[in-house]
Amino acid sequence: MITAADIFSIASKKEFEKITLKVFRHQYENNAVYHKFCNLLKKNPTNVKRIPDIPFLPIQFFKSERIVSNKAPDEIIFTSSGTTGMSTSKHHVTDLSVYETSFRQAFSQFYGNIEDYCVLALLPSYLERDGSSLIYMAQDLIEGSQHPDSGFYLNEYQQLAEKLIALDKEGQNVLLIGVTYALLDIIEQFDFQLNNTIIMETGGMKGKRKEMIREELHALLSKGFGVSTIHSEYGMTELLSQAYSLGNGIFECPPWMDVIIRDTEDALSLIGYNKTGGINVIDLANINSCAFIATQDLGKKYENQTFEVLGRFDNSDIRGCNLLVQ
Repeated sequence: MITAADIFSIASKKEFEKITLKVFRHQYENNAVYHKFCNLLKKNPTNVKRIPDIPFLPIQFFKSERIVSNKAPDEIIFTSSGTTGMSTSKHHVTDLSVYETSFRQAFSQFYGNIEDYCVLALLPSYLERDGSSLIYMAQDLIEGSQHPDSGFYLNEYQQLAEKLIALDKEGQNVLLIGVTYALLDIIEQFDFQLNNTIIMETGGMKGKRKEMIREELHALLSKGFGVSTIHSEYGMTELLSQAYSLGNGIFECPPWMDVIIRDTEDALSLIGYNKTGGINVIDLANINSCAFIATQDLGKKYENQTFEVLGRFDNSDIRGCNLLVQ
């Protein structure tokens, strides 16, 4: 039996592959939705011997099915944001400690000790609803920082701007985690020249502004905050892990997570490095749900195992993902 301890102690590609195949077998046997999906593709533990053989479950199933790989009750259900009338994804989490270990260990790997930071979270659209996994993570980081000024901001831009400038001037390391449109809102109202602050955008215009290409967005944010680079977090309701970009939109995964790029014309075929395609995610922290997810994001992977997110499929472009969608 694979445990969370096995997953979070992965230290090599060989270990990752070995544990990934064990997680596949476990989920094939214990996840009813994934089992049915694999059988429709004629994939099972007898013919899945390498990572490229593993089927990736279309992310849409989190909108219609309870995706679980054990019989434990839910400890929490994370939900995606959605406009009125839209169906939202639900991630049934049966062991919250796995999520906590995942984001704490990943943050430590990329940024060091959380206690070295004051954490400010500008996440209005997430704060205004229940069930956000991003809010859960931000709350934990705020508490873990143990800094008296750490906290959430809704629309208090003046208060946040003053706090940011004062903390930065004191030489305090600050992490500002913000939804994209709110970060743009604040730089239109205030002038910053920050030397000790990391700006981390989590994506999302949430219908508040027109979508922008990353280069344009990051150039605006860099200039507006007076910083040289903009950091990013790549995560979603259906995952329990995050990849991080320390600048230039190039993401790196923690050791228990990986991305593989699929052909946009044939969802069951994988493509090589430096080519644009659909992002498939292996997230072994999803041991109790589904660790193999075909997202609706477009991206490109490089030989050094980093990747870029280039946009999203529009619904008409999702091919080969409707085997079980009724």
